[in-house]
Amino acid sequence: MNNISILYCLCLAGFILASCGGGLQSHKSLPKLGHRDIIDGDTIFHKVPDFNFTDQYGHEVSPKSLNGKAFILDYFFTSCPTICPRVKAQELRIFERYKDHPNLSIVSVSIDTKYDTKERLNNYATKLGVNNSNWHFVTGDKDMIYDNAVGFFHTAIENKDAPGGYDHDGKLVLIDKDRHIRGFCDGLFPEEVDDFFDDIENLLHEYK
Repeated sequence: MNNISILYCLCLAGFILASCGGGLQSHKSLPKLGHRDIIDGDTIFHKVPDFNFTDQYGHEVSPKSLNGKAFILDYFFTSCPTICPRVKAQELRIFERYKDHPNLSIVSVSIDTKYDTKERLNNYATKLGVNNSNWHFVTGDKDMIYDNAVGFFHTAIENKDAPGGYDHDGKLVLIDKDRHIRGFCDGLFPEEVDDFFDDIENLLHEYK
């Protein structure tokens, strides 16, 4: 066998291996983020706080109602004059790809509990073009929303001097079925969202 034939065989073998095993190699295990404790030799990972919200359809949204799905969570408010429209534009990219996925939902938590009723949240979702129950625009108890923010890796505070009356960030946080944080990005930056798609795919691969 001449050198060209040997090289061809090696390339063909590499292609076959890549075709057969590439799918497995393309996924990696995501870490569990946040603080962790060691109790009796076991590692206890951070979990996001429990929650119970009401979405734009009047439906309960909680870890139990999500029924084992992974979910992406962000904080926003419908009258936000600054970052929310930009973040929602990036979330729409995610929604369009995964709107019918059985193992992923989006939960957008309003921090304006006075103004953002479920009716207003429904109108907001409709204007965005969201008519799918896999994206929950939610409201709920004010203390729960604000107290839970740190546990969700978010900043959310009332501030009369801030545009719209609230300080908040544009993070999108990826949370698994066991309420562990597995990834996040700043939804203000499309390039970060591009990388976030990889985190989503890696997590959903765990559901297979």
